[in-house]
Amino acid sequence: MPTETFEFQVEARQLLQLMIHSVYSNKDVFLRELVSNASDALDKLRLAALRDDTLDADVSDLHIELEIDRDARTLTVRDNGIGMSYDEVGQLIGTIANSGTAEFLRELKEAQDAAGAEGLIGQFGVGFYSGFMVADEVTLLTRRAGERQGTRWSSRGEGTYTLEAVDDAPQGTSVTLHLKPADPDNQLHDYTSVWKIKEIVKRYSDFITWPVRLVGETNGAGEDGEDGGAAEPETLNSMKALWARSREEVSEEEYHELYKHIGHDWREPLETIQLQAEGTFEYQALLFVPSHAPHDLFNQNFRHGLQLYVKRVFIMDDCEALLPSYLRFVKGVVDAQDLSLNVSREILQQDRHIRMMQRRLTKKVLASVKSMMTGDAERYATFWREFGAVLKEGLVTDPDHRDAVLAVASFASTHGDDGTVTLKQYVERMPEGQDDIYYLTGESRESVDSSPHMEAFRERGIEVLLLTDPVDEVWTDAVGEYEGRRLRSVAKGEIDLTAREDDRSEDEREKQAEAYAGLLGWMGERLGEDVKEVRLSTRLTKSPACLVADADDLTPALENMYRAMGQEVPRTRRILELNPDHALVKGLNEAYGEREDRSDLTETSELLYSLAVLAEGGRPKDPARFVQQMAGRLERTL
Repeated sequence: MPTETFEFQVEARQLLQLMIHSVYSNKDVFLRELVSNASDALDKLRLAALRDDTLDADVSDLHIELEIDRDARTLTVRDNGIGMSYDEVGQLIGTIANSGTAEFLRELKEAQDAAGAEGLIGQFGVGFYSGFMVADEVTLLTRRAGERQGTRWSSRGEGTYTLEAVDDAPQGTSVTLHLKPADPDNQLHDYTSVWKIKEIVKRYSDFITWPVRLVGETNGAGEDGEDGGAAEPETLNSMKALWARSREEVSEEEYHELYKHIGHDWREPLETIQLQAEGTFEYQALLFVPSHAPHDLFNQNFRHGLQLYVKRVFIMDDCEALLPSYLRFVKGVVDAQDLSLNVSREILQQDRHIRMMQRRLTKKVLASVKSMMTGDAERYATFWREFGAVLKEGLVTDPDHRDAVLAVASFASTHGDDGTVTLKQYVERMPEGQDDIYYLTGESRESVDSSPHMEAFRERGIEVLLLTDPVDEVWTDAVGEYEGRRLRSVAKGEIDLTAREDDRSEDEREKQAEAYAGLLGWMGERLGEDVKEVRLSTRLTKSPACLVADADDLTPALENMYRAMGQEVPRTRRILELNPDHALVKGLNEAYGEREDRSDLTETSELLYSLAVLAEGGRPKDPARFVQQMAGRLERTL
C-alpha cells in the first residue's frame, strides 16, 4: 500500500498545538506516559495469550525497551506487546476518536496552574501526544500480535499525519521521538542523556511490572553519568509489586507514584488503604481515595478504578465487581491468589469469593472514611465535598452497608453557614418535644435556605438539613428514619408548629379556620386543575403562600428526574397553603366576604398560586398569562 496523508481532526490539531508550544512546565511526563502505554500493551497481550491458545504471538520475554541515539538525537520507546492494526492506528492515533479531546481542552482552560494542566495528559488518554512536547517529529511503528502486516505512522504535528503499511515490523509498538534541542530556560532537558532517562524511569515507572530496559550503544554510563560505550541491556525499574510489600518497606512517594500511574492523575491521593487477607481465600489490595472527583464521575460510561491481578498477572482494568458503584471513584489494585487466570467479567459477577472480597473492601473503605471524619476534619471535608454526592447513592443501592454509609455522611444545615453536620449531631441537638429530623431538598443552598417552607422553622430555631444533591430526593425516602427519628421534609405533609412559641389559644385558631373556610373552599374550586386542596399554613411567617406535597407524593424534582430517565409519571397536584397573617391573604379573605362579583378575586387567586410556584424556583404553567396579569395589576396601582 502507498503512503497516505491524512488531516487531523480540528480538536486534535488544537491539542497538538498545545503540546508543541509547551504549555506544560514538566516535560518529563512524556516518558511516563509512553512507558505507561507500553505497559498496558504488554498487559493486554499477556491476557490475550491466556485466553486464546491459538494466538500466534511471542510472549516469552515481554518487556519495554528505551533506546537512545545521541548522533541522530532520537529516543525510542519500544514494547513487544499487543500492537495495533492499520485501522486501529488510524482510529486511535490519527483521530483521537475515544480520548475525550473536547473535554480535555475545556478542562485545560479551567486548570488553575501548570501543575494542574500537566495531569490532564494521562487523565484524558492523550498521553501519546505528549511526545510532541519534546520532539519535532514522532514516528510510530506497530504490528498487532497474530497479524503479518505492520503499520508506520508519522507526523511533525503540523496538521497532517501519514500512514503506511509495512512488511517488516516486529510484534508490538515502537515510538521514535526526533528530539528538539535542549532548552533549559523552558524546562526542556536533554533526553539523550542516560542519567536523565534513568531518573525519569526511577521516579515515575519503578513499579511497572514489566522490565524497562535501556539498550543500544549508549546505555553504559561512565563516571560523569554519560554514555560509555556498548554494554548489556540494563533494567532500570525494580518491578516490585507495592501491594505485596509491607507498609514499612514502601515510602509514601512510591505509593503516590503508583496511584498517579493507575489513576492518570497528577495530584497525590487523599488516602492510601492497604489490605491483606489470608486464610481460605488470599488476596492483597492497595486502594487509593483521590483528592478530587474526576470530571466524568456521573457519566454512564465512567470506568471503575480497580485493576484485578491474579498471582501478579494483570487480568483486567476497571473491574466493577470489586467495589459497589457508589465507591467507583476508588482507584487501586487487587491481587487474588486463587482465581483462574482466564476469569471473565461474567464469572466475576457470580463468584462467591469476589462477593466476599467486595464486602470486605467496602467495609475497609468506609472505615477509612470514618477514621478521616473522626481524626482529620480537613481531609474529611475535602472527601465529602468531592465524593459525598456519589457516596450517598449507597444509601439507596446498598442496604447491607446503609448504616456504615450513614455514619460517614454529613449535610449542610441551618445550624451554621459553614461546614456540615451528621445525623448523630443533629439528634444530639434536638430540643425536648421535637420528634422528627427535618430536611428540605432543592437545587442549591441559596434556593433552599430562602424557601418559604423554612420561615416558621427559622423563626422558632428548629434546625433543618439543607439537601441539594439529586440523590437526596431518593435516599431520604429509602432510609426513612435514623435512631427511631423519622426523616421529614418541611415541604411535605401537614407540619404542626403552632404549639411551639405560639401564644394563641386553640379557640382562636379554630375561629381563624372558620373565618377562612369560605375562601379556602372557593379557591380550591377555582384552582382545582392545579391543586388538590387549599388550606391555612403553620409553616409560613413572611410569605403569603407556598406549595406542599402530601407525605407520600413525589416532589417536582423527583418527577423531573424520572422523566429525564424516560419514565413517564403522572403530574402530581399539590396543596396550596396560605399564610393567614399576611396582609395579602387577609385582604383577599375580606374581599371574598364583601363581594358578590368575585371575578377579580379569581385572577388574584391565580397570581397567588403562581407566586408560590416561583418562590420554590418553579415556573408558572402559563408564563405569558402570568405576565399579563401582573402587568395589569401594576397598571391599576399607578
